[in-house]
Amino acid sequence: MLQFLKYVLATLVGLFLFFFVGFILMLGLAAAVGSRQDQVQVKANSVLRLDLDRAIVENDNTENPFSNIGPFKATEQAGVIQIKQALAAAAKDAHISGVALKAGMPRGGWGSLQEIRNALTAFRKSGKFVYAYDEAYDEQGYYLASMADRLYVAPTGMIEFNGLAAETEFFKGTLEKLDIQPVIFRVGTYKSAVEPFLLDKMSEASREQTQSFLHSIYDAVLNDISKSRNVPVAQLRQTADSLTAFQPMRALQSRLVTNVGYMDEFENEIRRSLKLDTDKKINYVGLNSYLKAAPASTGPGENRVAVIVGAGEIVSGENESSEQLASETFIKELRKARQDDKVKAVVLRINSPGGSGLASDVMWREIQLLKKKKPVVASMSDYAASGGYYLAMGCNKIVAQPTTITGSIGVFSLLFRVDNFLKNKLGVTLDRVKTNAHADWPTLTREMDAFEKARFQQWTDQFYDIFTKKAAEGRHMSQARLQELASGRVWSGSQARANGLVDALGGLDDAIRLAASEAKLKDGDYRVKYPARRSFLESLMEDLKEEQESRLLQNTLGDLAPYAHNLRHISTWQGLQARMPYTLRVK
Repeated sequence: MLQFLKYVLATLVGLFLFFFVGFILMLGLAAAVGSRQDQVQVKANSVLRLDLDRAIVENDNTENPFSNIGPFKATEQAGVIQIKQALAAAAKDAHISGVALKAGMPRGGWGSLQEIRNALTAFRKSGKFVYAYDEAYDEQGYYLASMADRLYVAPTGMIEFNGLAAETEFFKGTLEKLDIQPVIFRVGTYKSAVEPFLLDKMSEASREQTQSFLHSIYDAVLNDISKSRNVPVAQLRQTADSLTAFQPMRALQSRLVTNVGYMDEFENEIRRSLKLDTDKKINYVGLNSYLKAAPASTGPGENRVAVIVGAGEIVSGENESSEQLASETFIKELRKARQDDKVKAVVLRINSPGGSGLASDVMWREIQLLKKKKPVVASMSDYAASGGYYLAMGCNKIVAQPTTITGSIGVFSLLFRVDNFLKNKLGVTLDRVKTNAHADWPTLTREMDAFEKARFQQWTDQFYDIFTKKAAEGRHMSQARLQELASGRVWSGSQARANGLVDALGGLDDAIRLAASEAKLKDGDYRVKYPARRSFLESLMEDLKEEQESRLLQNTLGDLAPYAHNLRHISTWQGLQARMPYTLRVK
């Protein structure tokens, strides 16, 4: 037995040493690769290759030295900030002749895509080409690619060009089957975040607001496409209704694309523009490699406009995943900017559907302290709704894309009564003793009485009053007028600009210029300070954790994994919530 234990111990030690040495070797390889990539040289007559057929995030702060090697070549995400930096540098770089764009099915929101599309359009104004190719495009991918000089689709591919739809899941039937009763307190006619637990379809108020902002977003999308492709909006609508774009040749006839062809034909088009023979290799440079080689933007003096990114679901505490905007983590960044004398103005880049009302309020307070020392401008991305708007309303100015989803100024509280579930489904019963009449309040295992429910509603009403009062002060309007725009209603960026919830339409660059102007800084008198990228080791450990959790859900539940993911999010909805009406997927 002792000999057996020795063998087991020796095996465990051997495995530990194997993995430890392997890990050290991997870090060494990463360092070597990173050192090599630091020396990237862009050859003359090169083409910047942008592969956007992936997840689009606000800020890809992951320093991945393997991103352009072998099986690691296709990274999982691309950052809006990094894409914009690369395009701005490439427009001035004599070694870059154009952009080869792959944007078939990007996974991002409309605000982010509009930001990238505008950056690509600005790049074209430098006189360099943008050529796009993919085998197939969804609605968002086509929107990105539609600005290209030459737009290719494979002969047997397709273009999904049939309008936008917003869809959500409803859990009323699920809760009924489980004998779980939702206990809900809310303020606002349109505060429909709780509807999936009460109904099996949209309420009329929810349908009205969704239809309104969806049409507004689609109008902005069609107007952009119309200008780029020189096709009237009315004709684009007819093409979408007739589903003709799904067939590449008919998409060509409708002038949605310039060419139907294969990858080799697309590359020959690039060669002609570069004046290369057909047997010559094209000098491509990828996004991450180019960011290593591109000259950093500079400006005289020490003045800075700092960009702070707040993306994800709003929660209290420290960030535990890339999908969270945690109050303590965000506040630390705000304080750094406040205490840095070189930072003369701040841009908050917000991409959040909201979340915890408490966390939103404490971050709002920190924004007020920052605003006392230097101008703060909000730049809205895909979403800046409810808790996301709570942050924006505390800034000096707000800039949004026409396709941004914002507003949703309202509050709700959500509890789930589970005593019947425990008794009828699991055979578990409960009993209790108390020192006071409401010692177990709020509770999930009994019916709350009228007094207790009134107290909860009072708490919810009070927070709504605080929310709308602070929003009214931030927007320089009466609380009564603000409440006419509130009630949880969601607006597009264009609608929010028209009703006074937003100051201007534009992207991150517009917000940066506005912040500099508010700080009385002239062009060339400042540099933009973007968020620092994480080390490879930090990124690796966080990604491994998230990947492990995601794979566990996927392997266990298969196609049901996204629903389990949503339910797990719901379990974190503690206290008052200032978030968007349910989880909308606009596609």
